[in-house]
Amino acid sequence: MFSVMPKSIKMTHEEIGTGKPALVFVYDPNLMISISQTEQMNKARDQLNDQVLFLIAKINTPEGDKLIAEHSASVAELLLFDPSGKLIKRELAPKESNELIQWVK
Repeated sequence: MFSVMPKSIKMTHEEIGTGKPALVFVYDPNLMISISQTEQMNKARDQLNDQVLFLIAKINTPEGDKLIAEHSASVAELLLFDPSGKLIKRELAPKESNELIQWVK
C-alpha cells in the first residue's frame, strides 16, 4: 500500500511546551486511519489559525519512537499537551476536524 505523509504536519517535537497547546498524532503509515486523521488535523489547524501546534509522532523513527515511549502512547492515539508541555488528554483516533477543535479548547 502506498501512503502519503502530509508534508505540512511536522514530525519534530521540540515545540511542545513552548507556549502553545500541542496536538500529537501517533502516525503509522500502514494504517488508513492515519491518512484520514491527518487530513482532519489539517482542516482543524486551518480553522484554528495557528493557535495549536499540530504534530506527528511517526512510528519507527527515532524522534517518534522516543515520544511514543515517553508517554506510553499507542498507534493511532491523539495526545494533547498544554502550553507548558504537560500531557493533559489522550484518546484514540479518529476524530473529525470539528471534534478536534472542541477537544483542544
